[in-house]
Amino acid sequence: MTFNTHQVCARTALALTALLATGAASAQAAWPAKPVRIVVGFSAGGPTDVVARAFADHAARALGQPFIIDNKPGANTILAAEAVASAPADGHTLLLGATNHSMIPALYSSRVKFDALKSFAPVCTLAVSPTVLAVGPSMPVKTLGAFVQQVKAEPGKRTYATPGSGSSGHFASAQFTRLTGTSMNHIPYKGAAQAVTDLIGGQVDASFATLGSVLPQVQAGKLTALAVAAPQRSPLLPDVPTFEEAGVKGYSADAWYGLLAPAGTPPAVLAALERVAQEFVRAPATVLKLRGMGMEAQGACGAPFAAQLQREVRDYSQLARELDLKAE
Repeated sequence: MTFNTHQVCARTALALTALLATGAASAQAAWPAKPVRIVVGFSAGGPTDVVARAFADHAARALGQPFIIDNKPGANTILAAEAVASAPADGHTLLLGATNHSMIPALYSSRVKFDALKSFAPVCTLAVSPTVLAVGPSMPVKTLGAFVQQVKAEPGKRTYATPGSGSSGHFASAQFTRLTGTSMNHIPYKGAAQAVTDLIGGQVDASFATLGSVLPQVQAGKLTALAVAAPQRSPLLPDVPTFEEAGVKGYSADAWYGLLAPAGTPPAVLAALERVAQEFVRAPATVLKLRGMGMEAQGACGAPFAAQLQREVRDYSQLARELDLKAE
């Protein structure tokens, strides 16, 4: 049997297409084919870093490849997000983000090289933590009422630390000062760990911090927690009232920690990451570990996580306009 030239070319093209498709499927099925890098926009030791390392340990055991933490602090996590947004979308570079990821468009929309929504594929949240107002030795008050009274007596002189300008702590602090009619001086850091260190040392007076970042110091008596921004008291700090109980009505603030991949990451890889993330948040060891650090395991994946990000970007942009918050 003989074939004309067109038939030979057509069959060759079909064979090559099938071969390429099989190769692509095999490549996706083989993920991860090498160590996976998880980029964290904060320095080591803070709550985001702790969640990242706990997940990395679990994922490495589950998938048989090392998951390596790459801390890139600075610029309110923009450096870390930019590194992941520009990375190959093959599942080998991921972002362990936090609530402030949703705040980037409110403060830096004209200055960043990525889109906080379009440049990423949301995988899953891994943990949530309420905000707590903690004070150090430079402000020895025991109640929220006494704190407000002291701040009002010295408008603009008292200081509060945050993990950075435009961070969740910055938004939480600005919302509090608006609700209470107070004025404080903002001291931004490159991460929660550094902020807490200076709070303990008395270099700053207060911090609206995630519970996970200050819980060990509160339990050790090095810091005093005045109120928790949650619907109910935390079982870890049962004697600390909520802001509502302490007299500041309508104040709420919490933080999430979650996994994002570069936009365009293959669906099969995202599905594998979701599976591992769900296993991580359901594991009893994870629940105990996170709860001991003031966090709760939570796995909102795929479309629900994407919808949450879209809602937060909209709401934080509106809040930034209302509070006249700008990047420094």
